[in-house]
Amino acid sequence: QVQLVESGGGLVQPGGSLGLSCAASGSIFRINTMGWYRQATGKGRELVATITRGAITNYADSVKGRFTISRDNAKNTVYLRMNTLKPEDTAVYYCNALEATRGTIWGQGTLVTVSS
Repeated sequence: QVQLVESGGGLVQPGGSLGLSCAASGSIFRINTMGWYRQATGKGRELVATITRGAITNYADSVKGRFTISRDNAKNTVYLRMNTLKPEDTAVYYCNALEATRGTIWGQGTLVTVSS
């Protein structure tokens, strides 16, 4: 079994910054693409950013230039640095990983609230 544990959510004012991290643990053979998704109240889950094992990144248009995804393969950990946060970034952020033998795995989610 492989688990993803997120940390770093919380309350931040508009224009502020916040960092999220997600660590995978358990019976890991190899983790390929990792990513972050988010779901705001009353809306569907949407892609925020993904990063391949070789560090190729992809971002949603709404976060380009403000968010940065990175990873540490040795630690099976993915990070999301969020700058210039807006109220519309308020959502539950979910970590996602594609494990070679177990398929897609989701974290439990961490709440990010952008409000003054």
